[in-house]
Amino acid sequence: MARPRGVRLTERGLVAADLTISEAGVAIKYNVYLRDKVELQFQSTDRSRVELAARLLRLAGVDAEVTKVGNRNEWQVVATTDMLAAGHKELRDALAELVKKAVEKRLVEAGRAERWLKKLESGLTLEKGWPKYSIMLNDGVPVVKFGSISRDNIEQEAQRLEKMGLKRGIHFTVTTPEGGKVGYVYIRREGLAYAAYLSVHGNKEAARFVEFILQRAEEKGKEVYEEFLKVVNEGKAWGSLTLEGFVKEFEVDGKKYVVKVIGGGAEFDEGRGGKKLLRMRITAEVDDVVREYVITFGRYGKDNVVEGFATARDNAPGGREKDAERLAALIEALTGVKPRIYRVKNVTITIVCGREHLEGFMRYKELADAIMRWLEETSRR
Repeated sequence: MARPRGVRLTERGLVAADLTISEAGVAIKYNVYLRDKVELQFQSTDRSRVELAARLLRLAGVDAEVTKVGNRNEWQVVATTDMLAAGHKELRDALAELVKKAVEKRLVEAGRAERWLKKLESGLTLEKGWPKYSIMLNDGVPVVKFGSISRDNIEQEAQRLEKMGLKRGIHFTVTTPEGGKVGYVYIRREGLAYAAYLSVHGNKEAARFVEFILQRAEEKGKEVYEEFLKVVNEGKAWGSLTLEGFVKEFEVDGKKYVVKVIGGGAEFDEGRGGKKLLRMRITAEVDDVVREYVITFGRYGKDNVVEGFATARDNAPGGREKDAERLAALIEALTGVKPRIYRVKNVTITIVCGREHLEGFMRYKELADAIMRWLEETSRR
């Protein structure tokens, strides 16, 4: 049974209410807050009491879990809009009643309340089998993570991702819960892209996962969804194109170029100190000049940053400057990203590529497998 009561404005200006859930003679009174979302929570220094609150929520159809509050000797269980909307009808109706009362008292904006009510009244069916991943943007970069104070839950999720085809330390990282603190499974950007790649190569579990993540991202709004979709589309495009026969006419800084790729491939090499390098060779005709272009990628610095370098040739038609222009045009044509060009006095011209260029090259089947393998083998786990 769920009994709502007392919609009010707190001293801190929060819209709050109480909701009591009871089952078999046991009752827990939860706090409900109406902010940018509907949030139900229960906190206590008595962990057993919080565990009971979580069990009552699970009986009401809400997938809730106990977490520790910071470094304090306090525990909590929290459920927000989508989790609550996946609960049983009695709970959803009680929450909907609170929202309506808040609107009547003009404590909540009607448009926002309407979105909550739509979910609460119709209910949500969350993707079964997947936990409630946290979805957000961090400085514009998609972040996917799952948190739990349970070692078993963290390890279970890590094993699920491994079974799906993702690699620990490369596509995702794991922080084990210690001392009651929350542990995390954090899926890297390249992990999400790789899951998308697997999803279009017959991996049904990866396809379900990607669909689930995009569904969660869409719930977070247009900006979040578009950034997540960009990563997913990038992964799905890996290996989907061919270098051989590639033709593109385009303009760079007011000059028109015609790029025709004859073929290409990638191989591993060893640099100074045993550094593993990725050497890409692409034979192309750029502005009627045919030659093999070589771009060498490595990992550099304390952050293991990906960078690729190519040097313009003195003996190429038109000299170093023209060769550098043609090479830069080739890279931009294939990846969609303009490379950086560095001139050292009158001695050398170096074209520099970054991670974004390598990801662009991954769209070509002649390069994709070698690039993925190199990224895995040179990643710091």
